[in-house]
Amino acid sequence: MRFKELKDNVKQFVKDELFTLEPWIINCEWSEKLPKLNELREKVKKKGLWLPQISSDYGGLGLSLEKHGEISEILGASPYGFYVFNCQAPDAGNMEVLIEVGTSEQKKKYLTPLLDGKIRSCFAMTEPEYAGSNPVRMGTTAKKENGNYIINGHKWFTSSFDGADFAIVMVVTDENETNPYKRASQIIVPTKIDGVELVRNISIMGHPGGGWESHAEIKFTNVIVPESNILGAEGDGFSIAQQRLGPGRIHHCMRWIGMCERAFSLMCKRALSRELGEGVMLSDKQTVQNWIAESRAEINAARLMVKDTAKKIDLHGSYSARAEISIIKFYCANVLQKVVDYAIQVHGALGVTDDTILSSYYRHERAARIYDGPDEVHKSRLAKLILKSFKDQNNI
Repeated sequence: MRFKELKDNVKQFVKDELFTLEPWIINCEWSEKLPKLNELREKVKKKGLWLPQISSDYGGLGLSLEKHGEISEILGASPYGFYVFNCQAPDAGNMEVLIEVGTSEQKKKYLTPLLDGKIRSCFAMTEPEYAGSNPVRMGTTAKKENGNYIINGHKWFTSSFDGADFAIVMVVTDENETNPYKRASQIIVPTKIDGVELVRNISIMGHPGGGWESHAEIKFTNVIVPESNILGAEGDGFSIAQQRLGPGRIHHCMRWIGMCERAFSLMCKRALSRELGEGVMLSDKQTVQNWIAESRAEINAARLMVKDTAKKIDLHGSYSARAEISIIKFYCANVLQKVVDYAIQVHGALGVTDDTILSSYYRHERAARIYDGPDEVHKSRLAKLILKSFKDQNNI
């Protein structure tokens, strides 16, 4: 299938099968919508559109990061686009990690059913007692004992834990290691074993969610897993995390651009259809025209930045594109917030109801400027890279 044909098929599917489910699918419980989502997943498989981000060796479409970015924009227009194509976070990142560093046993037990869509997974890293902006500080530990790891700790914002079969957990395995980036490891923990506790699904602006669309607080109390559940070697936790973050940020940013395009379209249609007085439309107002012009320019700029970054990662790897990755993370998150806010304002009271997708975007994606590194951390990192380059070039 040619890429243009693939894009057209994905776009038509999202329009025909997902947009038509709104607003019902946005406002009902996870258990109520899951049968429909599973039905759509089977349709995606039959159409040959399953796993666009995974190589053909593992049953996927084998798209480059740049091309998958274009697909991500289309899927991102619906809150469930990624899910029905089985390229949703956190599963997509866990798939990539298992493919890269998983053992044969780990791949058979965890990767294969994940690729098939038979199970879900999650990634547990953030802790309520420590600042998420400084990930080397964490309190969850894994101690070796009789061929096992004994895990104790407290995590939160473990997205999609509710209903997941396993978690990849970031834990401290060597508290005495002098290099803070070598203290932690990633270990696979089944979610249904003794000592794993779901404390709650955290309410996000009034919505605790459920299933895949939830963020959990969890505790590990003397949880026992075999040493064979470690991913890679002890101390590789942060290096493995970095492998997933570069591509993951491309997926996020292009998903946000898909949301921007949807919000932009709704804003323009509302401006053209809302009459303020006889013969006077909302679109006649210069302030609204300014919002439309600014949004169009910034969405276009964001898309070009992300595509350029994806191409650089495809050609040279994530490390060489680390400055660009930081740029797109904070720039795209802010464009999303701005465009959605403009669209809500143009819709007036309707914009803050759940009758349109806009309130859902606003509620769930304000966190875009926080997760995977807050804006401030990415800006600081970028500035340091730029200044170091100037210093090296000018022997300062």
